[in-house]
Amino acid sequence: MFDLNKSWNKETIIAFDTETTGKYPLESEICEIAAVKWQNGQIVDKFQQLIKPSSKMSDEVIQIHHITNEMVESSPSISNVIKQFADFIKEAYLVAHHAPFDLGFLAIEFEKQNISFPEHPVLCSSLLSRKIFPSSPNHRLQTLLGYLNLEKGQAHRALDDSIACLNVTLKCFEKLGPEITIGDIFKIQLKKLNWLDYSIQDLHKKEPWKNIIEAIHRKSNLFMTYQGGSKPGTEREVCPKGIVRSPNGDFLVAMAQGEKIAKRYFLDKITAARL
Repeated sequence: MFDLNKSWNKETIIAFDTETTGKYPLESEICEIAAVKWQNGQIVDKFQQLIKPSSKMSDEVIQIHHITNEMVESSPSISNVIKQFADFIKEAYLVAHHAPFDLGFLAIEFEKQNISFPEHPVLCSSLLSRKIFPSSPNHRLQTLLGYLNLEKGQAHRALDDSIACLNVTLKCFEKLGPEITIGDIFKIQLKKLNWLDYSIQDLHKKEPWKNIIEAIHRKSNLFMTYQGGSKPGTEREVCPKGIVRSPNGDFLVAMAQGEKIAKRYFLDKITAARL
C-alpha cells in the first residue's frame, strides 16, 4: 500500500511522541505515549496513554513533563500498551520530532513483545525543518511553533507534542508544495531513520556490546578499552548510563571513575568490555 511516488497530501501521516523517565534507553522507560493520524487534510484519530514505569520517577524528570508518580499509579505497563500503539501506527507514514530519541525507546519495547518493526523509515520534523526553515532561531519544537505562528499546546506532554509535530511537519510539506512526493521528502531529510537501526537485540549478539548492555541492566560498573580520547587503548572503569543508537554513530553514555560528568563513548571505538 506504500507508494513513495504519491504526493504527501494523498497519504496518511501519523505523528507520535513519547515522554520518558530519563534520557537514555535501557536505563529509563516510557511514561506516556501518543500519536495523531492525519488524512485528507485533517486529524482523523488520536492515541494517548499514560504508562506506569517499573520504578518511581525523579523530581527532576517530573519537572520536565509534569507527569507525576500519582498520575501514572493506576496506568498500565508499557507491555500492555505497546501492541495497541503498534496497531495504531500501521499503514501510515510516521513522523516524530527528534525521532531518533523516540525510536530508541520504542524499538526496545517492540522487541520485548516480538512486534515487527514498521516497514518504512521514520520522518523527523526536526531534521526536515533544518532543511526547509533554516532561518528559524533553532529547531526545537516550541521554537518552531512560535516561528511558524502555530498553537503551542502543553510542551512535554505526548499528545500535545504529537499534534505540534504534525503541524510543523505539515508546514514543511506545504512549503515544499502540493506535488512533492513522500519519496522526495525522504531524500530531502537525507538521514534515513530505519527502525532496525535502533534494535538492541542486534547489539545483544555482539561483543563487546552485550557486556555493556548487561552492565546497564545490573547498574554495575564496566571495565572497557576505548580507542579514543586522551588515552586510546587503555582500559578504564566507567559507570554506564545508557546506549544511544544514532544516525551519527551509536554511543555509550557513561561516567568515568573520578569524574562528575557523563561522556559519550562511540561504540565502534570500544574494543573490549568486561563486568
